[in-house]
Amino acid sequence: MNNRVHSECSDTSPRANGGNSIPMRRKREATHRERTSGDGPATEDRAVSSDVGENSVVTIRHQANVKMKQQVGLVGGVAFIVGTMIGSGIFISPKSVLSGTGSVAASLLVWTGCGVIALCGALCFAELGTMIHKSGGEFSYLKESLGPVPAFISVWTGIIMSKTSSQAIIALSFAQYVLTPVFDACGPPQLLLKLVAATVICKCCTCHLNWWPQSLLNWRFFLSSSYWVIAVTVAIVNCYSAKLAARVQVVFMLIKVIALIVIIVGGIVKLAQGNTGYIATGFEDSETNPSVIALAFYGGLWAFDGWNSLNYLTEELVNPNVNLPRAIWIALPLVMVIYLLTNISYLTVLSKDILLASPAVAVSWGDRVLGSVSTVIPLAVACSTFGALNGSCFTGGRLFYVAARAGHFPSILSYVHVHQLTPWCSLIFTTVISLILILPGNISRLINFFSFTAWMINGATFLGLIVMRFTRKDWARPYKVPVVIPAVLVLISGYLVVAPIVQDPQIEFLYAALIIFCGLILYVPFVHFKLKLGCMDSLITRAQLFLQVAPSKFEP
Repeated sequence: MNNRVHSECSDTSPRANGGNSIPMRRKREATHRERTSGDGPATEDRAVSSDVGENSVVTIRHQANVKMKQQVGLVGGVAFIVGTMIGSGIFISPKSVLSGTGSVAASLLVWTGCGVIALCGALCFAELGTMIHKSGGEFSYLKESLGPVPAFISVWTGIIMSKTSSQAIIALSFAQYVLTPVFDACGPPQLLLKLVAATVICKCCTCHLNWWPQSLLNWRFFLSSSYWVIAVTVAIVNCYSAKLAARVQVVFMLIKVIALIVIIVGGIVKLAQGNTGYIATGFEDSETNPSVIALAFYGGLWAFDGWNSLNYLTEELVNPNVNLPRAIWIALPLVMVIYLLTNISYLTVLSKDILLASPAVAVSWGDRVLGSVSTVIPLAVACSTFGALNGSCFTGGRLFYVAARAGHFPSILSYVHVHQLTPWCSLIFTTVISLILILPGNISRLINFFSFTAWMINGATFLGLIVMRFTRKDWARPYKVPVVIPAVLVLISGYLVVAPIVQDPQIEFLYAALIIFCGLILYVPFVHFKLKLGCMDSLITRAQLFLQVAPSKFEP
């Protein structure tokens, strides 16, 4: 059975046509004549039928020109990078970076180092993205450079660990900052925290006012409820239109940058008033163990996560050869400067002990600087994490879309909505996995889980770039980086993967290794030998009818 479908359907009655579906046969013949007559473009047009009732047959038609559109420009590209990077990290990572470095000056050096690593990595991905015009990021690049097995492992770990855990971390951070002003004394309950995080991801708030304890029915609760209303449209926007998702990203990028500018200006004012006691401690109590410092880099690099986000939607980027590297050069230095100035502001207002003890660093800063209007900080963080979640949802869904299109996952995940031209199935699938990761996880463990696997895949991708310098010498490279940059990044990636295991072996690292091993086991029968379950064709057809999706073949 051919599972390619189009939303155009027609019902025929076998009994009305003497037991034969004559209209269906005539439509096929007419379509064949039209396709071979030379009067129009040669397109693939196939029909499939499936019994949906006792006396009826549905004919489903598909045109092969169903594909995603190039509708993300330079401004949208910059907004996606900045909007995805500036999310929860700048509000939760200062604690882990300061804890891992031990001193104010060393923490600022780690933040600078994280920015340089992110910029160099993004430039390497710019070369790959302008050379390989396919969405999917690491998957597409590893498939071309190191082969299908590393490519499958990258997308497999992305599904189970890195991309979906990233969304879970952002959602949990959103919930933490939204609920902290409500529960001033002892912090929000874990169950409520995860329910709010799940609400942000699945975008449907079903709580009723009479469910909540009377102690929460105050103005601050209604304010926090308004944040949930803001988050209702993330998945809907991404499924509806890539252009609309880009515009949403621009709006929330501006909101979060303005909010961080408020924090930066507040810090400058405090410095001008002579509050230099905390930041003047410099390198006092600095950590010297390289393995511990690696954990500090985990926190900082988590804040910079998203530097490669634009490579996941290369097919939807207008003029990627120009706009991809240009967007990176605009976005990455901007984020580096904002992060450094924000951390200087934190460290000017808060002592090391207060910062490390704070459940929400930005809220503690706001209480000391903004006073009675400090509630704007949780609102700003909500907008920041919303924008990051929107960008993560947008890019993560494209990864699975490309992998399924290459035959590494069920083909239904590569299907595009026939009207909205967005990958509905992969977006829904990503959301479900992210919801599962919220249930057992907490933010710090999820960050370790994410960073370990992410930098393993990043290191392999940088290695693949070096390999293609020798195996793909004749390929056009509109943008090219010195080979020393990916070489150094391979070494840094190895350090970030190995050092935390040496210092503090954790169960998350064992889980990551087991998941990678399971991916290798699944690859052999289902990808290499292309084993298919007998019920898949029927399930895919019914899913296509329900979701109105169709295959999208890549056209270079």
